[in-house]
Amino acid sequence: MTPEFVVGFARQAIEMTLIISLPMLGIGMVVGIFISILQAATQIQEMTLTMVPKIVAIFVALLIAFPWIMDKMMTYTTNLFLNLPNYIR
Repeated sequence: MTPEFVVGFARQAIEMTLIISLPMLGIGMVVGIFISILQAATQIQEMTLTMVPKIVAIFVALLIAFPWIMDKMMTYTTNLFLNLPNYIR
């Protein structure tokens, strides 16, 4: 196992993590910006007004993106297990 292989393997794992988390992070950011603009326009500074909509939006995004996430994870894990003999050498 060469250092280049280990770095490439770690890079691939980090890329997969970022790709999988992107839908939830994007939705959370969009909802957070919208709520911040709403709070600035109405001057309502309530902490639950920012947290509850973001939690609900992220949960809904997770429910919608879950099949895609599972497909990505299953593909990644299958490739990992199929190439395991090559990694051991």
